[in-house]
Amino acid sequence: MTAALRFSLRSLRRDWRAGELRVLALALAVAVAAVTAVGLFTDRVERALLAQAGEFLAADLVVGSPRPIPAALIAQAEAQGLAHAQAVEFRSVVVGAQGIQLAEAKAVDGGYPLRGTLRLAAAPFGPERAAEGAPAPGHAWADARLMQALGLAVGDRVELGEQALTIEAVLAHEPDRAGELFSIAPRLMFNRADLDATGLIQTGSLVQYRLLLAGPADAVAAYRDWVEPRLHEADRLQGVREARPELEAAMGRAEQFLGLAALVAVVLAGAAIALAVRRYSERNLDASAVMRCLGARQGFIARVFLLQLLWLGLAACAVGVLLAFGAQALLAHIAAGLVAADLPAPGIVPALVGLGTGLVTLAGFAFPPVLALRRVPPARVLRQDVGGLPLGAGLVYGAAAGALLVLMAWQTRDLQLTLYVAAGTVAALVLLGAGAAALVALVRPLGQRLPGVWRFGLANIGRRRQASALQIAALGLGAMVLLLLTVVREDLLAEWQARVPPGAPNHFLINVQADQVDPLQDFLAEEGLRAPHFYPMVRGRLVAQNGAPVREEDFEEPRARRLVQREFNLSWAAELPPDNRVLAGRWWMLEETHDDRVSVEEGLAETLNISLGDRLEFQIGAERVAVTVASLRSVEWDSFRPNFFVLAPPGLLDEHPASYITSFYLPRERQAVLNALSRQFPNVTVLDVDAIMTHVRGIMERVARAVQFVFAFTLGTGLLVLLAAVQATHEERRREAALLRALGARRPQVWAAYATEFAALGLLAGALGGLAAAGIGYVFAQHLFDLPYQFTLWPALLGGVLGAAGAAAAGLWAVRGVLAHSPLTVLRAG
Repeated sequence: MTAALRFSLRSLRRDWRAGELRVLALALAVAVAAVTAVGLFTDRVERALLAQAGEFLAADLVVGSPRPIPAALIAQAEAQGLAHAQAVEFRSVVVGAQGIQLAEAKAVDGGYPLRGTLRLAAAPFGPERAAEGAPAPGHAWADARLMQALGLAVGDRVELGEQALTIEAVLAHEPDRAGELFSIAPRLMFNRADLDATGLIQTGSLVQYRLLLAGPADAVAAYRDWVEPRLHEADRLQGVREARPELEAAMGRAEQFLGLAALVAVVLAGAAIALAVRRYSERNLDASAVMRCLGARQGFIARVFLLQLLWLGLAACAVGVLLAFGAQALLAHIAAGLVAADLPAPGIVPALVGLGTGLVTLAGFAFPPVLALRRVPPARVLRQDVGGLPLGAGLVYGAAAGALLVLMAWQTRDLQLTLYVAAGTVAALVLLGAGAAALVALVRPLGQRLPGVWRFGLANIGRRRQASALQIAALGLGAMVLLLLTVVREDLLAEWQARVPPGAPNHFLINVQADQVDPLQDFLAEEGLRAPHFYPMVRGRLVAQNGAPVREEDFEEPRARRLVQREFNLSWAAELPPDNRVLAGRWWMLEETHDDRVSVEEGLAETLNISLGDRLEFQIGAERVAVTVASLRSVEWDSFRPNFFVLAPPGLLDEHPASYITSFYLPRERQAVLNALSRQFPNVTVLDVDAIMTHVRGIMERVARAVQFVFAFTLGTGLLVLLAAVQATHEERRREAALLRALGARRPQVWAAYATEFAALGLLAGALGGLAAAGIGYVFAQHLFDLPYQFTLWPALLGGVLGAAGAAAAGLWAVRGVLAHSPLTVLRAG
């Protein structure tokens, strides 16, 4: 082992001076830099986005309970260094000088909110300002709905139970108010110090106690792990991802886009290293044969070359990680302002992942061809046509595919995304390989009909059929992922951002009675607003499935247990809502009314194990309604339109008392319309979700720009694939150029022939890569991102043009040294 170690170091220094391993080292360093920079930057962005997402919860984690929060939970939070605050929510009657009003009272302490900002106004729907702390003892903040219902003004007094409170300001925005859209009554917020004085909290009172927690992500995660097994069945643990379906959808989509951007860097890294190490192995065939002639055993040869790659890999990976830290720091500087808060410091985990990615990539794509060097026969010293590398060796491709799959899962931490990309990559490689072989076969007879250097350039492709097919497949893979990130990415991001366009609804109207639907539509039309669609809504609780009672204890998942406890908002519609899509079963026809079939949202069905054809029973008031699941559908929760877990056909639920809900867009400068609406329809609740939309749209914009930055690294890796593919035939081209010049060819003719060959290779590879990118983009959009996407051929056209230009430029640069030596010197060297 010692002899192999010393020999590997000496040969590594010699090969490095000769330029033998420079392409391989560059490929590995750039690959590690790309993957690590992507990991570092996206990790920082995701942590920053999650920190901002906490504004929707007013904390990073909330423990909700119908009982007072145990002191042990607060003590544990303090022990782990978490900031905490408490809030108590209940419904009660607020008494004013002009009447009484049922309201949702909320008692908070001075630390509330831990995330986000309370905003106040001097009058309903007036200019807003940030609040400092909670209401002072003896004072309260009332929202615009309560102010108008009781005819209040700032400075008036109200009574809450036995406590008199002075209205200090209008409560304009509450970070965690949007958690339950359909149960919001007017809000009165006061200091928790006044809670006991109200005399409203008695045994059996319906009260919700909330413990809000905030702090470093690892501390919050540790507290969550500690508290979960200690919670009572009626308690509820809520993190930023569970705060709202719209936020959860936006955050999930953000992670998918960022994960895809990181994933293609791994794919390109593998392709670049595989091409570079193949050239390295072919250049060492003779050296291996000589060592065999001198008595070296196969194990010694394997150790020498593997140790060479190990030293090279460690050095290149270390350089790549250092470059990545500098690159992500530059990205963070460029991206300043993308996230409202400062980006957190880089973590060590993405760096370790990047280092491991480089070493595993090296092992998966470089070690198998290098191990094949030990089997080179000594006879190769006399005959150059023996002992070549086995292109079809199952070990090579099996190890590479396995390593790539492991890296995909490791890098993205998203199994579904990994499987889709793995399947897409395999399908693309099959398409590229078959297409490349077919195109090479077609190019050869075409070249025979062309004159001069055109014929020679295309003849090169046909003469090196196997190498040309490999180059086209490799270049096509690079073109595919680059086009997927540029052309297809833009389309997918545009479709995603179109979910919340500038004119998307930003206000909900709830508690609308049936006889108010037409007058409300007339009112909105008179104000010049687009008349929205009103959806009926009844409340029902799922009590039985296929004849068996639905019980909370039958489910282990917390979300499933919460869903079983609550009432659902049921609605009916003759036509499928525009942001819904049937995934299984079928939607009812217009004439199929009074039917007992329903459509269930896919997420609810998955959580509660509901399948097509199941018989469900809902308790609506004093009556049970039995229905059959006719379809499962997806819902765009981030569309900010009314959506429902369960939809029925018209006629099934019409006899039950229903309220109506709608959403509409109101420009910020026209907030005075809400005053008139509240005066004319005092029972209707107006919910302003403009702040939520601003946050979600901001997440979309930041992710789109983050993917743009990530693309710069994958672009560099893709260009390296192009360089490695051309460099793979460098020695053969060097001898070929020398022979052509010896036969009388001039330098410009040789350059023109190579330009023709490279342009043709790039054209074929780019067109194939564009087709594959369009196809994979369509599959991703339909089955992974759940976005509409129109398949077009223009990525293939763009890929062909850019591929021809890029391959010609990179190819001529890569072979610039083939004419540097005299033909006689090259031919004498063999």
